[in-house]
Amino acid sequence: MAQPPTRKALSGQAFGTLLLIAFMMGANHVAARFAFNDGVDVATAVTFRSGVTAIVIAVLLKFQGVPLQFQPRHRKILPAIAALIAVQSLCLYAAVARLPVALALLAFNTYPLWTALWSALLYQQKAEPMVLKAMPILLLGLALALDVFGAASGLGAAAHWDSIGIGVGFALTAGATFGLVLIVTQHQAADLDGRLRTGATMGMVALIAGAGAILQGGFHLPQGPSGWGGLAGLTLLYGTAFTVMFTLLPRLGVVGNSAIMNVEPVFALVMAWLLLGQKIEPVQVAGALIVVLTVITLGLRRST
Repeated sequence: MAQPPTRKALSGQAFGTLLLIAFMMGANHVAARFAFNDGVDVATAVTFRSGVTAIVIAVLLKFQGVPLQFQPRHRKILPAIAALIAVQSLCLYAAVARLPVALALLAFNTYPLWTALWSALLYQQKAEPMVLKAMPILLLGLALALDVFGAASGLGAAAHWDSIGIGVGFALTAGATFGLVLIVTQHQAADLDGRLRTGATMGMVALIAGAGAILQGGFHLPQGPSGWGGLAGLTLLYGTAFTVMFTLLPRLGVVGNSAIMNVEPVFALVMAWLLLGQKIEPVQVAGALIVVLTVITLGLRRST
């Protein structure tokens, strides 16, 4: 995931495409909540989502003539990356199943801080001054968004954390794991074609999640139309977002992930309010905006 040294202004088409990807990723998590509310479990959702995405990317690789060539070190590291992505996916969906969707995504969006921590611990790379300055701002925004003292909810701190604590724990674990994925990929697999790397890891994630579902007694499928719509929606939206990411973005001059896509929690906040009736207080909205703007600022420091 090495970044190019120069910066280029995004075209209007590229900017719009990035916003579309962010919208689809946010909608994917809202759709997941419909599925979870209708009997689907987390392992089933991750299996369907990852399996279909792997198939779509495999078709793209075949159509685009990408050679399926892995170096020995890639064969060693990709299963580890896939295992980490499986943990991240399971934890994030577990958070979405327990929290308002936007809050789950905001807690997950602490991953830039985890990335800096893992980089320091594993590769002795000091965090950039901008990251250190952003840490307290991001944490303040997250504290407001999560209503850490229970003031906005009126429940008090203890009762409020009894309600959200497990979900927040899952979301933060997802963020920490994703940060580790970014660092390991950057240092161990950045030279591997992104399409090939993603297709291989998504396939392995599907196998891991599927095995987990079987060990828990089998797949838990939806009980009604809304659940089937949610499962189909999360699978279609996630797969489409990845397809767009790997087919259109390179043609538009966008390399890698862009900070613009971190507006995903804002889209999720609006959609969850409209479709799920999930509401958060104004002070939490302010905290959400602080988190999103901070993460975008961190991303822009090295985006193209």
